[in-house]
Amino acid sequence: MKNIFNNAVTVFILLAILLILFPLPTWLLDMMLIVNISLSLIVLLTTMYIKESLEFSIFPSMLLITTLFRLSLNISSTRLILGNGGNAGHVIKSFGEFVIGGNAIVGFIIFILIVIVQFIVITKGAERVAEVSARFTLDAMPGKQMAIDADLNSGLIDEATAKLRRKKIEQEADFFGAMDGASKFVKGDAIFSIIAAFVNLIGGAIIGMMNGGNFMDVMSTYSIATVGDGLVSQIPALLISTAMGMIVTRSASEGSLNSDIKNQFASQPMVLIITGAVISLMFLVPGFHMPQMLVIGALLIGLGIMLMRSQKVALAQAGAKELSDAQAELSEMEYYKDIDNVYKLLAVEPIEMEFGYSLIPLVDEASGGKFIERVVIFRKQFALEMGMVFPSVRMRDNQHINPNQYVIKIKGETVAEGEILADHYLALDSGGVTQEIEGIDTIEPAFHIPAKWISEDKKVMADIAGYTLIDPTSVMITHLSEVIKAHAHELLTRQDIKTMLDKLKQSNPSLVEDIVPNVVSVAYLQKILGNLLKEGVPIRDLETILETLSDYASTLKDTDVTTEYVRQALKRTITRKFSDAGQIRVFTLDTDLENKIVSSMKKSDQGSYLAMDPETIHKIVTAFQSQYEKVKEVIPSPIVLSSPIVRIYFKRLIDQFIPNVIVLSFNEIDNTVQIQSLGNISLE
Repeated sequence: MKNIFNNAVTVFILLAILLILFPLPTWLLDMMLIVNISLSLIVLLTTMYIKESLEFSIFPSMLLITTLFRLSLNISSTRLILGNGGNAGHVIKSFGEFVIGGNAIVGFIIFILIVIVQFIVITKGAERVAEVSARFTLDAMPGKQMAIDADLNSGLIDEATAKLRRKKIEQEADFFGAMDGASKFVKGDAIFSIIAAFVNLIGGAIIGMMNGGNFMDVMSTYSIATVGDGLVSQIPALLISTAMGMIVTRSASEGSLNSDIKNQFASQPMVLIITGAVISLMFLVPGFHMPQMLVIGALLIGLGIMLMRSQKVALAQAGAKELSDAQAELSEMEYYKDIDNVYKLLAVEPIEMEFGYSLIPLVDEASGGKFIERVVIFRKQFALEMGMVFPSVRMRDNQHINPNQYVIKIKGETVAEGEILADHYLALDSGGVTQEIEGIDTIEPAFHIPAKWISEDKKVMADIAGYTLIDPTSVMITHLSEVIKAHAHELLTRQDIKTMLDKLKQSNPSLVEDIVPNVVSVAYLQKILGNLLKEGVPIRDLETILETLSDYASTLKDTDVTTEYVRQALKRTITRKFSDAGQIRVFTLDTDLENKIVSSMKKSDQGSYLAMDPETIHKIVTAFQSQYEKVKEVIPSPIVLSSPIVRIYFKRLIDQFIPNVIVLSFNEIDNTVQIQSLGNISLE
């Protein structure tokens, strides 16, 4: 039984199609016509009681089903009218006799008026409303998506609610788009009804006359059948057309049609009182019937007075509510009198990304965006590579920035930004381009490389020409990854270190318990790990780091010097990270230059620093730039090799003028790798 109900719609549609092919007996046609009227009435009443259009989202399909069923019955009735001497059952005959009432011309006029009302007034208007609703629903989607993201980011809704609201927006767009097309079914049905009426009348008259019938009798019989058939099909069609108009005009409603009409008319009682007074005074016009006007006027005035009294009660209740809200606002003020509650407002997100509204589809998973998924994949890769799990990236829309722009923030402050075109590809010249492709010139945001934005239709040509193509999502995730790598040392918190120590304690509890906090504190360990991350050294081998600290931290208070010992203990990791195919290409420092740096080193209570005159610093930077200019096309990230005692000071010096220079010491390079010198940096 359950399977029968599950397939009832399929069976119904198949039977409706079969009605076109096979003749029906009159008793079965009567029953089908009554079913058609009942179904149309159900659809109409349903549209009146729903609160929003999506509650009856199957309506476009119902339009098709009811139209198909109605057309099938119309064809069946036409077959009976023409082939059964005008006898198409009791329902059609009763409708025809009731409407015609002995006057066929009046019956035809009423039938034509019903068709015109349905076709020109209701169907045409509903079709236009559906078209405009579909267009504006699609145009409003980005704004609605941004509102959802804003509510989600502010904590007003959770992720599950946000997904439901995004799904609802998509369903609204699909619904009104389907309604725009489905309205054509009703229009075609009205045209077919007019054609069928002429076929029934003219064809029936011809058949009746050919069979030797009297002209008046033939016209009487077939006019009754024609009008009855037209009305019995057009009344359900009129109900469906009205239902279509109802459902496409419900987009701005929050209650059922009955409640909306009652509430909105009742909101203006003075209008009813004035209308009642005007109607009551119209009996003074000669020829107007006084009793009816006085009764209607009195009813309107009485209803207006009742509603006005109800409004006064409602205003009193609203005043009480405002007082309650004021008390609630006062309680909020009381809440923030506690200074601890004010401090809760000062929290900042470790990592934030803000997007212009054009980029929201790239981030919104409901719209097919893959950005969040890519962030999750990068978090895994970063953890495996660097040994650190960076915090969640808070994403939100920003209406105040360029629609194609995104902003990356670290601890509430902007550190990077970029602009991308969501419907284009970023084309990079990797050196093997054979043909210039037309596009929009730009700069790749992560590495500041000249590039072009090319449209989808030029993608294949650019690929053949030798360009490296990057999709917009990959451009943003690459930029974000570089920002996180550059600021990883800022993102590493003591809570992160505690979590890492807890994980290590599960496999090596004695190491952690002996060293932290007995030998080094969590703060000291955070400083060492931050120094490593700042120069791109992975901290995944936490055991080696702790063991090295236990050897040196008790005698060395300078974290920079201790970091150098830790780096030397991690030389296999450093060699793997910065070498390529078993070799590492470097610039070396001249012995006189190293001696100059060593002689300029000074110590203080806060640690060691480099005290060097500006002229010497300028010479060092110029010498390095001169050497690097020779190979920068081949070596994008320069590496400088120095003695251990000089490394940290040269790194600090060169970072002030040329960022992203990698400085290693001889003790950090494993013996298995081959060192290739690209040049020697000297003061001469």
